[in-house]
Amino acid sequence: MFGLGFQEMLLILLVALVIYGTAKFPEIVKALGNIIKKSPRKDKRSSS
Repeated sequence: MFGLGFQEMLLILLVALVIYGTAKFPEIVKALGNIIKKSPRKDKRSSS
């Protein structure tokens, strides 16, 4: 997804936690989860 690996996504979540605090963090994680679910997934198999 968007060329982001696990470490990059974790870093983004930690920055969001620092910026928005713990009160809004569950809402942010829930929204990011919905975005990831709705994003198109690339199949690992070749389409050729």
